[in-house]
Amino acid sequence: MTLQKKIILSFLISSALIAILAIFAYVNFIEIRKEIRNLELSDTLRSKTLQLRRHEKNFLLYRDIKEMESVHAYISEIRDILSKNSSADDNSRIGYLQGRIEDYNQRFNRIESLARQFPDNIRKLKASNPQYALFFPLMEATFLESPGVNAEQIRLLFKLKPESQILFSLRELDEEILLLRKIGEEILTLSKDLDKTAREKVDHTISISQTALVILYPLFLLVGLSALFIIIRSAVRHLKILTNAIEKTGLGDFSSLPAPSNHDEISALIKAFNKMEADLIERDKEIAEKSEALLQSRKLASLGTLASGVAHELNNPLNNIYLAAQILTKEIDAETCPGIIKETVGDIYSQTLRVKRIVSDLLAFAREKPPELAPVQITTLVRGILDQMAASGDLVGIRYAVQAPDDAVVHADKHMMEQVFINLFTNAVEAMGKTGFLNVTLEHNGKAIRIMVSDTGTGIPPDRAQRIFDPFFTTKEQGTGLGLAIVYSIIEKHKGRIVVKSSHENGTTFEITLPGGI
Repeated sequence: MTLQKKIILSFLISSALIAILAIFAYVNFIEIRKEIRNLELSDTLRSKTLQLRRHEKNFLLYRDIKEMESVHAYISEIRDILSKNSSADDNSRIGYLQGRIEDYNQRFNRIESLARQFPDNIRKLKASNPQYALFFPLMEATFLESPGVNAEQIRLLFKLKPESQILFSLRELDEEILLLRKIGEEILTLSKDLDKTAREKVDHTISISQTALVILYPLFLLVGLSALFIIIRSAVRHLKILTNAIEKTGLGDFSSLPAPSNHDEISALIKAFNKMEADLIERDKEIAEKSEALLQSRKLASLGTLASGVAHELNNPLNNIYLAAQILTKEIDAETCPGIIKETVGDIYSQTLRVKRIVSDLLAFAREKPPELAPVQITTLVRGILDQMAASGDLVGIRYAVQAPDDAVVHADKHMMEQVFINLFTNAVEAMGKTGFLNVTLEHNGKAIRIMVSDTGTGIPPDRAQRIFDPFFTTKEQGTGLGLAIVYSIIEKHKGRIVVKSSHENGTTFEITLPGGI
């Protein structure tokens, strides 16, 4: 996962937690507001019910018309409150409370009706029993407070029959008052229960909000800080590794970093750094090779200038010595001349020839003439040189093979390329001795041609492989050390490249790359 995706993911998680917290807080706020409304409703009902009971008791004690009106007013208010909140959560108890209020209203209306009938009944009793006029004011004052007691006293005092109208009315009034008080107590209990339930719900909702805040807020902090720590730790750790690697690169250490397992921006940066390191290694290698080639070219140029001067200075006296040796050889009489003189003249002649070959090599090495480029059938050229060497006896005991397409053509100087292959094949034959296998392989891809000359000789020790193209470096007793230097110079003039691959006792391969293969 990329660093950008990690940051976005951590932000989304934190945002989701905040959103959940906000939604929960909003929903909980609505719930709390609803419960507070229910609490206000229940508290109002409880307060109205208490007031209703108070005015009920006052009416039954004092028979005050204002108290009666207050009872009706509170019944009406309670009805309105219950009607407006009939859709509340606790609608079953609201509905039940509405029913009890209606029962209470009916009982209270019945009590009012019976209370209005009592004065008429008491007047009739007064008219028939004037001797008890003292008791009638007491009866009128207490008939609503204790109608049952008054009924029993009237029955005993006035010797009335049980089915008497006033007794029947007082007993009914007593039953209605008892039922009214019972319903009133039930209404008060219900309102208190509603109030208690509403308070419990409010407390519960607030408690849930507090618990959610205690859980979600630390969780939000934990997730946010953890994501921040993981991202920073991963990025900083990789950046430190990258910084150390860059410092090492500045000191010339081009070692790559371990390939990262994840796929974030830091990993992409490390991969880019490793690619840069690989490119730097290749360029450093290329620079080293070019530096070596430049050094070799400078050495060749310096030595070429020196060799040219020395060869020209030696050539004239050497020709004179060579001519003198030829004349002496012809003029010596084999019969009269001592053998020592004849042998000495022969040595002078042979050594003069050797020195002339060295001077010829020096001149060839020092020659600054550019190659005359022309299309050369390189396969035909190589096979022709090998056939000539085989015909002259230079390849006795040596097997050879040429693996190359017949249509391989390269733009080169034919005479210079002949000199290159003659030197390489001669060195290979000398390295193999009397037996071995010489293999020439040629490949081309349209842009360049690669020629590999391999032998099964003794190989070149590693400490000498670095110097084989240096002028005058040789391991042969009779060698001049200029053969491979001349080969290197010719290949360089053709803007090509020659390298050697060899291991001691396992043979040697010279690989030549020339541009412009067709």
